[in-house]
Amino acid sequence: MTDLAAVKAALRTQAVETPSWAYGNSGTRFKVFAQEGVPRTPQEKLEDAAKVHEFTGVAPTVALHIPWDRVDDFGALGKFAEDHGLKLGAINSNTFQDDDYRLGSVCHPDATVRRKALDHLLECVDIMDATGSADLKLWFADGTNYPGQDDLSARQDRLAEALAAVYERLGDGQRMLLEYKFFEPAFYSTDVPDWGTAYAHCLKLGPKAQVVVDTGHHAPGTNIEFIVATLLREGKLGAFDFNSRFYADDDLMVGAADPFQLFRIMYEVIRGGGFTADVAFMLDQCHNIEAKIPAIIRSVMNVQEATAKALLVDRDALGVAQRDGDVLGANAVVMDAYNTDVRPLLRELREEQGLDPDPIAAYRSSGWQERIVVERAGGQQAGWGA
Repeated sequence: MTDLAAVKAALRTQAVETPSWAYGNSGTRFKVFAQEGVPRTPQEKLEDAAKVHEFTGVAPTVALHIPWDRVDDFGALGKFAEDHGLKLGAINSNTFQDDDYRLGSVCHPDATVRRKALDHLLECVDIMDATGSADLKLWFADGTNYPGQDDLSARQDRLAEALAAVYERLGDGQRMLLEYKFFEPAFYSTDVPDWGTAYAHCLKLGPKAQVVVDTGHHAPGTNIEFIVATLLREGKLGAFDFNSRFYADDDLMVGAADPFQLFRIMYEVIRGGGFTADVAFMLDQCHNIEAKIPAIIRSVMNVQEATAKALLVDRDALGVAQRDGDVLGANAVVMDAYNTDVRPLLRELREEQGLDPDPIAAYRSSGWQERIVVERAGGQQAGWGA
């Protein structure tokens, strides 16, 4: 029998980091759709993020993307975040939106381009120093489109050299989080295509290098929870980028496409000790057609619900069934937890924390959306490349 008090206690410790870019305009390669009230500055992104935290109670940090969130004084931006009840989270690098990176960044055949990319990564560590951020998140669009375009092994050597230089620059309490993606924008080979490649580089670098699991960065049918369990077992799971996809990397709201998968992932996190370890739970989403702040609130709630269900798994009963070889009985224990409606439990938890039990309704009645539509008229809205 699961202890509901213990479930609530665990849920009170949960934190979900929201991404600054999710508050800006986004779209597909065909069109970016503008919305009224979208932030124009990093400060306005933080104002919106503060509302997400205000109504959910579990979104205290915001990830930045450089250069999209570049400011003259990052220390002042950190103080602005604190004044709004937030802290600045992971610093995300950008080595994919410059003409020089057509053939790659840190894996580029030209040493001059590689140096440019490395300088940017080192600048991101400087920003970490200024903001107090602990995590540098790296995703590389590097790869090739055609057989013979470049030497695959040499590109891995160049990648390892750059990662080693960044690793050496990291200070105490800082770490490097290496993300992987099996295709796009490169279509023949990708330089960090899977968790094994990311793991191999991180293992060679040392304890400050860990792997990021982006839930959208896998081929259909991939058993993501097995990857999670393995990385946890090896002490190399550093963070999640939560989102959903139906086909390829769609960056949809987490839990939208396959909530059962999210539940299975969260169970392995809890079972493997990742819930109490230093594993960062981050959203990495783009809200192209839906309202942004409510979509982020809904995403945070989806993570909470999957976590609550995973915490409800009767691990004692599951262990007995597994030891007895009771296949159906073991599956029934898991399914009983998944099929539990945890929304009343979460509403009760929010009330105990002094929050509105319905974060979406609370946001809609707050008047914030109507206010920012008026106050943010004019200027250049934030979005890709801004």
